[in-house]
Amino acid sequence: MQVGMIQGHTRILGKSQGYLGLPVRDIVVNDTVNGPETPAMQTAWLPTPDEIAAIAAGAPIILQILGVSHPPVMVFVGEVPSDG
Repeated sequence: MQVGMIQGHTRILGKSQGYLGLPVRDIVVNDTVNGPETPAMQTAWLPTPDEIAAIAAGAPIILQILGVSHPPVMVFVGEVPSDG
């Protein structure tokens, strides 16, 4: 997967630490566990043509978290970009 530039990003994480840099969009959500106005972050990932073919063939999408503590996460498909 390639890191995408998420529309409306508010900051870039990790670049000063030597990583490529991850554009992040800060949002608030109404969460059933943590309540209304829960801070959240969104990032965009763009699959390569080979990855798209693998997903279409049934390969799973794997989320890898560094460290030993797993925060709550969600993975979903975003909107199709407009040409304008």
